[in-house]
Amino acid sequence: MKNIRNFCIIAHIDHGKSTLADRLLEMTKTVSARDMQAQVLDDMDLEKERGITIKSHAIQMNYGEYVLNLIDTPGHVDFSYEVSRSIAACEGALLVVDATQGIQAQTISNLYLALENDLEIIPVMNKIDLDSAMVEEVADEIMDLLGCGREEILACSAKTGEGVGEILEAIVKRIPAPKGDESAPLQALVFDSVFNPFRGIISYFRIMNGTLKTNDWVKFVSTGKEYHADEIGVLRLNMEPRKEMKAGDVGYIISGIKTSSEVRVGDTITHVQAPCEKAIEGFESVKPMVFAGVYPVDTDDYEELRASIEKLQLNDASLTFEPESSLALGFGFRCGFLGLLHMEIVQERLEREFNMDVITTVPNVQYKVKLTNGMEIDVYNPSGMPEPNNISEVYEPYIHAQIITKADYIGPVIKLCMDKRGILKNQNYLTTDRIEITFDLPLGEVVFDFYDKLKSISKGYASFDYYLNGYKPSKLVKLEILLNGDPVDALSTLTYVDNAYGIGRRMCEKLKDLIPRQQFDVAIQAAIGSKIIARETVRQVRKDVTAKCYGGDITRKRKLLEKQKEGKKRMRQVGNVEVPQSAFLAVLKLD
Repeated sequence: MKNIRNFCIIAHIDHGKSTLADRLLEMTKTVSARDMQAQVLDDMDLEKERGITIKSHAIQMNYGEYVLNLIDTPGHVDFSYEVSRSIAACEGALLVVDATQGIQAQTISNLYLALENDLEIIPVMNKIDLDSAMVEEVADEIMDLLGCGREEILACSAKTGEGVGEILEAIVKRIPAPKGDESAPLQALVFDSVFNPFRGIISYFRIMNGTLKTNDWVKFVSTGKEYHADEIGVLRLNMEPRKEMKAGDVGYIISGIKTSSEVRVGDTITHVQAPCEKAIEGFESVKPMVFAGVYPVDTDDYEELRASIEKLQLNDASLTFEPESSLALGFGFRCGFLGLLHMEIVQERLEREFNMDVITTVPNVQYKVKLTNGMEIDVYNPSGMPEPNNISEVYEPYIHAQIITKADYIGPVIKLCMDKRGILKNQNYLTTDRIEITFDLPLGEVVFDFYDKLKSISKGYASFDYYLNGYKPSKLVKLEILLNGDPVDALSTLTYVDNAYGIGRRMCEKLKDLIPRQQFDVAIQAAIGSKIIARETVRQVRKDVTAKCYGGDITRKRKLLEKQKEGKKRMRQVGNVEVPQSAFLAVLKLD
């Protein structure tokens, strides 16, 4: 066990985590030159296309007599739950900072996650080969943040491989070996799982205490279910079976589990005969930030969609879902996501990996509503909002947001936050031209396009990180969209009373462009309760019925027009208006 080192790589987006992981695998000859490619651990097409890591990936390397278990983690704030799980399985972390950009918001939040778990931190400065690298300035920032000496900071270029050898030496010397007792009862932490159509559910674990052998009888503590360990092994580029694994090892177990509800991330595996006394602590259940309805385009696919989401949830433990129904879209699921990027990725994965065509409704956050009879209820979607005369007060969630940006962009950034009803809490200059601004912001305002706007006004420099900071009373109203007098519940939103008129008008204008013309007029209205605040009309497609009248009395023309008018009226009663999927998505991108 003294030769094992378990570590993860944490950093802000695009600071070079996956590239550094590639170089480590190359130097330790874990991946042959033939199999080597960029982002070798990112096995999803989506990850390679977007150049981001979505899942943490575990892999084992050999370095001399040492066994190194590396977990590469995502950098985006929406996948911070992946990072927290990876950290729970490690003793140390490489904190990678881009020498051209310096410390950013996500660097700090991931660092705090690691420090809470008492991890040994090795600071690494990456991209020193670039002309724009500010090596000394960034080294000073890291020293301020960690309180470490200049000699403890390692400089490298993950692209060229310069300085990577020193990182491997530092991992062996500085990161402590795992603590644990091989003779104690088995205690293994499940930190991830994945569904394989042929072998059932494969769980990834880290053994804290005890020894696990092939064919042992094991049980999962939280569900109490017992299984036969058909195969155990280590995670190299492919899975490699082993006969026995001991405390400190990271690996996988296949035990023929078919039902996704029987495996929970953060669960403890132990032996049936000699179980451990208590489960491993320190795993908190995830709190979704954004809620949206996911519906199958074809209502017959409902059960198939449920199975697909369950399989996806195995691989992405931060996704939560429960069934719901909608008048416009039929049966579907109300899903909880960690943010808008997470929602987009889940939708794409459903389409690519499970061939599911889905419609996603307008995202909402969770509100608390105090009723006039003293009860308090949680509202996840606008259709669950009680009538205005039954509401005493509405509370909306606020977040504590940290924004790090260049001093040149401080004006536009503060204006953006103020427009989103933010309250400025603090300003702190990290260096002469980098500033950290702290705001309290309503989560509902951040959900839509805040992050995109922040990136565009700061030319991509600003970084953003947040955590939930309780609920505050607010004046919220339910804004409904009516098509020919019928509400489309999938397009209704809960919004701040002062913004309702502007949003309602813009939604009507957008829908007018997107809804195809019918044989009858389509009235698009935005309403708060029974009050209409905006209206647009999609004009009907008309045929010139009077074209064949040439001369003669006017009553002949009038008779034909009246007949057409009657037909249009009848058609409007039976006709229904299809809302295309692009309309639901366009509402998210209202500007």
